[in-house]
Amino acid sequence: MALMQPPDKVSPEDSTETDAVVALDEDTNVEEENVEYSGIAAFIQSQFRRAKDHRLTDEERWLMGYRNYRGIYGPEVQFTDSEKSKAFVKITKTKVLAAYAQVVDVLFAGSKFPLGIEPRNDPNGVADSVSFDANEVTEKKVQETTGQTYKPPRAVSRPELEDLGVYQNTLKPVEDELAEGPGKTQSSITFEPAKKAAQMMESMMHDQLAESDASKHLRSVAFETCLFGTGILKGPHAFDKEYPSWDEEGNYSPEFRTIPKVEYVSIWDFYPDPDARNMAEAEFTIQRHRLNRSQMRALKRRPHFRDESIELAISFGATYVRDYWEDALEDDATSDAIDRFEVVEYWGILDSELAEEADIDLPPEFEGRDEVQVNAWVCNGQILRLVINPFTPTRIPYSAVPYELNPYSLFGIGVAENMEDTQLLMNGFMRMAVDNGALSGNLLIEIDETNLVPGQDLSVYPGKVFRRQAGAPGQAIFGTSFPNVSGQLLQMFDKARQLADESTGIPSYAHGIGGVMGVGRTASGMSMLMGAAAQNIKTVVRNVDDYLLRPLGKALFSFNMQFNFNEDFAKGDLDVFAKGTESLMRNEIRSQRLLQFMQMSANPAMAPFIKYDYILREMAASLDLDEDKILNDPREAMLQAKMMQEIAAMMPQQPQQAQQGPIPSADDPTGTGGGNIAPGNAPEPGAEGFTGAGGGDNGGQPEGPIQ
Repeated sequence: MALMQPPDKVSPEDSTETDAVVALDEDTNVEEENVEYSGIAAFIQSQFRRAKDHRLTDEERWLMGYRNYRGIYGPEVQFTDSEKSKAFVKITKTKVLAAYAQVVDVLFAGSKFPLGIEPRNDPNGVADSVSFDANEVTEKKVQETTGQTYKPPRAVSRPELEDLGVYQNTLKPVEDELAEGPGKTQSSITFEPAKKAAQMMESMMHDQLAESDASKHLRSVAFETCLFGTGILKGPHAFDKEYPSWDEEGNYSPEFRTIPKVEYVSIWDFYPDPDARNMAEAEFTIQRHRLNRSQMRALKRRPHFRDESIELAISFGATYVRDYWEDALEDDATSDAIDRFEVVEYWGILDSELAEEADIDLPPEFEGRDEVQVNAWVCNGQILRLVINPFTPTRIPYSAVPYELNPYSLFGIGVAENMEDTQLLMNGFMRMAVDNGALSGNLLIEIDETNLVPGQDLSVYPGKVFRRQAGAPGQAIFGTSFPNVSGQLLQMFDKARQLADESTGIPSYAHGIGGVMGVGRTASGMSMLMGAAAQNIKTVVRNVDDYLLRPLGKALFSFNMQFNFNEDFAKGDLDVFAKGTESLMRNEIRSQRLLQFMQMSANPAMAPFIKYDYILREMAASLDLDEDKILNDPREAMLQAKMMQEIAAMMPQQPQQAQQGPIPSADDPTGTGGGNIAPGNAPEPGAEGFTGAGGGDNGGQPEGPIQ
């Protein structure tokens, strides 16, 4: 079997994963192909078993954390016959949800997905900023009209037209007047090609992430990150999304649009390279799918899946076998075998020798290589899909983010693992306290039967009468009470809970537990405590930035440049950055600092040194406002200012009031014209000093209607 040759150029209109892949032909001789490809299927299954065996220790850690989160005792916990209480205090659940809430609150504090694009500090192939003087453009037009030869008034460095990026067509009429760098006069208009390309790319990426519900998947990843210590995100990869639509006759005719999609992958279904300490070192990853027959046949509608191999795998019957950890996760597990198919999705290297043994003809660009990156789907020994890794640059489309970094393993450490011992202590002390309370709250009865009439009922209840036959009074029945030490046991429980705060870095007051004394009794003191408690979350958010958001942004950027190619972005020299850590200061603290800086820079002498457009954009972002919708860029602001000046010049000038109010005097301290004015000396209407307010008996109000 031969591999299909890739097309010479990726079509921007058909921006799907299928445009740049090299896949197996879909022939009908499936049974003959199975013999040829059996070596590849066996290789993938061997890698799967190796990753599964190496993951056993991690699965035990995850199961312990899951049971502590659910409040379930594991099979290793054995109760004695004397233990009556089997209480489980789910402090682990409280801590995990508190950490999850803090992480999600930080990541989604703003109105946008926490991922941004910015130009590099010194962009290559595109101008950082260019400007031209509007007065020079006017002067040039005047000289051209009068037939004079235009001479630039100053010698400046002129940028090339191809360095203008997205502004190439816009600034072509003023190409001769352009100068590198920002404008230095009030009549200058500045353009930033690199920054504009970054804004356009960021806006497109945010739209794509919103279309694929990336925020929902990121929340699921954040939850498993807090609980198990590692979260997995897959993508971006091409996905045909269905948009509901109805024609004029009322018939349902949906539209399908190919978008880049990201999705959450459960850590239980993820099997990475056992020798890798991070995703950058991983040679392969395997995702385990559990599909029913309908889902298996739905694979036929996806690119480069082999219909005959899918039907042959279905004909062999469902062979999905439950793992031991699935019984622990599912409370109603009844059988090891279920009516599902186990499908293994492999992303990683494949030796060229193995491909040659399978009689696979590699394209010319892959000849001479020792290995190639492939994506393969295997079920029941059948190759459902085998393609060359379609992404450029080559990458495995999975990101693994740790809650707490373990430098010697790909899988991190979560909240549940950090407080495993303290949860065990709290459960033990609480069970002892309950058992002691039950024992000390009831009397132990001793009865001397030699002093009682034989044959009578010895049960004890209020009003019970025992018949005696000998002995001194009160010597036949004795009541013994055990000492109550529940208070001491609960003190030990509180101490274990404090140790849980220390081990997780999440204090109890951070998730609503009261009783804070000392500095926490005041609002400012509590604010200081909450700020100190957020230090641990900052480390987690930085891990999310470094291991999840930034790789996702780079992969999405490469996806768009490969499949959704746009010349406007080709020259931008853009850089992807994550905004998770930035969200920690986005609202209150950042806006307060910006306001303080603006107050400090209110001095007119400092105005030429301040970039107020940047400050205004940062203040709008800190207030969760869309800065692109409410603020103009410097060029638009200058045009707006000119329009306002022209409108103001067209408006009629209002005459200034030359008259001033009366001068206060000793007789009229208010200066209103009233006061102690002698009769006959009051000014007449129309005379100098008349104000319309008399000093008569009517309280200073004019007599008669106002004309």
